[in-house]
Amino acid sequence: MRYANTDPELMDLVRRFVIPGRRYLRLGGSSLRLSGPERDLFVRELVQAAGEITPAELDILFEGGWRERKTASWLVAVAGRTEFRSRIGELLLASGGPYGGAYCITLATFGTSADADLVCRYLDRYLSQPDLVYDQTFALSTLLHLDAVLGTERASPYLAAGGLWQQWTDATPNKVRDPQEYRQVVDQLCSFAGECAELFARMGSGATSVQRPL
Repeated sequence: MRYANTDPELMDLVRRFVIPGRRYLRLGGSSLRLSGPERDLFVRELVQAAGEITPAELDILFEGGWRERKTASWLVAVAGRTEFRSRIGELLLASGGPYGGAYCITLATFGTSADADLVCRYLDRYLSQPDLVYDQTFALSTLLHLDAVLGTERASPYLAAGGLWQQWTDATPNKVRDPQEYRQVVDQLCSFAGECAELFARMGSGATSVQRPL
């Protein structure tokens, strides 16, 4: 991995894309608590960043730490850069900690069966390891979201009696949330990402520009 404190090129990208407006902290659940002009400015600046960053620069951010990868994943989602699907899937599978939510949201915004396949790969690996409490709930909630979008039932085998979800939750009874309930959060984050993607499309036609408050 490359780290911002030792890599001048990555440091420059962090200054441009990761830390402005505390972006890396606000992406995810915190974005749902923004409102009014603060929210509008955050959305517009996020969309503008998604349009400015190049694929090569995204590759560099994906080689950084969790803050850089989280930000890069959201920028990919906003811009609909599906060419990064495999990279996102690899990062999710190798996330090794509770940092996979951004990858799940990006795959959910892509919204295809290929994205569901990548989420299932994560669940197959990590639901079989009850000693690890990472993003299993988030991933299963994402799969439920994708099922609703695609008209599929990929989550059903995991949720069936005696299935991997029950096996994992039986071993971690005090550390999980109901994926059906948590899916509401995933739906809201996908809605937020979709709003940003719509603005991104309009900005691409020159219809909108970022307006900073005086």
